[in-house]
Amino acid sequence: MAVPYESKGRIRQKQRTRDALIEATRSLLESGRTPTVDQSADAAGISRTTAYRYFANQRQLLLAAMPTIDRPSLLEPDASDDVHVRLDLVIAEQTEILRRWEPQLRAALRLSLDQEPQTPRDGRPVLRQGRAITWIEDALTPLTESHPHIDRRRLAVAIRACCGIESWVWMVDIAAVSRTEAATLMRESAQALLAAALAQPGGPAQH
Repeated sequence: MAVPYESKGRIRQKQRTRDALIEATRSLLESGRTPTVDQSADAAGISRTTAYRYFANQRQLLLAAMPTIDRPSLLEPDASDDVHVRLDLVIAEQTEILRRWEPQLRAALRLSLDQEPQTPRDGRPVLRQGRAITWIEDALTPLTESHPHIDRRRLAVAIRACCGIESWVWMVDIAAVSRTEAATLMRESAQALLAAALAQPGGPAQH
């Protein structure tokens, strides 16, 4: 297995160079550009030859610039057991992530649509992987006991479909709603899907 360039010799210095390239890429993304390796190298004041030692192509560079949110849950340990409250907290946090990382997430979306994606063993495009569905499933945990007939995974996928960067871009760019309204619509849509699932036959008897 090949060893990454930055993982051998002068590791700290190489890490600083890699970080500078990533920060330059993020700055360019925030300005509305989707930079090439050459453009990020120029912005970081690093030679293009050196930059290509870290990132062989634009796709690798943009992937490295994507947000890494390594949290198994968006909820605090003492979060409410009310599934409606839990879901609203998670979707509210997810919309904040969309706001904070919008340029990077837009770039990831463009790249995943424009290029033939490389895929890991499970076949999913690298740029489309994330923790959103896991976070939503975690919010829906109380349904395991209260409504065991509901497929939490399926419901989480449905909610994610209306609360991701794809929906955000459509609402902001096509529907021309404000980002504040887009966030509100996502939270309302998530609650509507939850309510529809709870209303399905098979749940606790109604009295």
